[in-house]
Amino acid sequence: MTKLKILRSIYLLSRPVNVVIGMLSIILAAFITGTFHPLHKVLLAAISGGIITAGANSINDYFDLEIDRINKPNRPLPAGTIQPSLVKFFAIAEFFIGIALAGFINLTAFLIAASISLLLFLYSFRLKRMPLVGNLAVSFSTAMAFVYGGVSVNRIERTLIPAAFAFFYHFGREIIKDIQDMEGDDRYRARTFPLVFGKSAALRLTTLNFMFLIVLTVIPFAADYYGYRYFWVVLLGIYPVLVYAIVSMWKNQSAKNLGLVSNWLKADMLIGLLAIYLG
Repeated sequence: MTKLKILRSIYLLSRPVNVVIGMLSIILAAFITGTFHPLHKVLLAAISGGIITAGANSINDYFDLEIDRINKPNRPLPAGTIQPSLVKFFAIAEFFIGIALAGFINLTAFLIAASISLLLFLYSFRLKRMPLVGNLAVSFSTAMAFVYGGVSVNRIERTLIPAAFAFFYHFGREIIKDIQDMEGDDRYRARTFPLVFGKSAALRLTTLNFMFLIVLTVIPFAADYYGYRYFWVVLLGIYPVLVYAIVSMWKNQSAKNLGLVSNWLKADMLIGLLAIYLG
């Protein structure tokens, strides 16, 4: 196994799109507080958050190896392009590097980085196989990226609204991914929400979650907290994707279609970041 192949596998395991979105969320969170000062701490927060995200994604694939042989056979681990022991080593190293970098920001950032790293490890190790608990854990961790950015400039309060948006957005996407992965999860006795309560219950929960999110995103505009530019981006760039996700998942629950829906939601995160930025 060549070093180049190993490095490429590590890169793919990190899920670079997710890493970039997490880093942008942290930077944007600092920006919307009204300051980038001190800039080096904002950059440290973005880098440490990105490294922790990479570690979380890698350790998730490590613990999901057998399930991914069914659900995602082309991922680096089930495809055999890297050894599990190497993945485990790099994932833990990434967690520790991310936490160490947070220590140069402030104590609050260090505690957040350590707590979220532990939560994400536990998510992959056990929590994701428990109905809703795992979904809530990863949604909370994603939402904390915005709070983390606010902490880097000592202005947390202005990051709470986008953090709430991120929580519900990711919660819905997590349930969709659970429906998509039902076959592999069932074979290895993972007790995800759709397996415990049924596919229809999972679809209803996701629908209610996204409908609540639509209402929630109107409130800052109605309260004159965010302006018209925010509202138009949300109206034209976020709502259509949420409606598409609801309609499409009810119409077709095949793993292929749900994967497509999940990818559309992932891509639309960037539009959500743009809306917050313009707001």
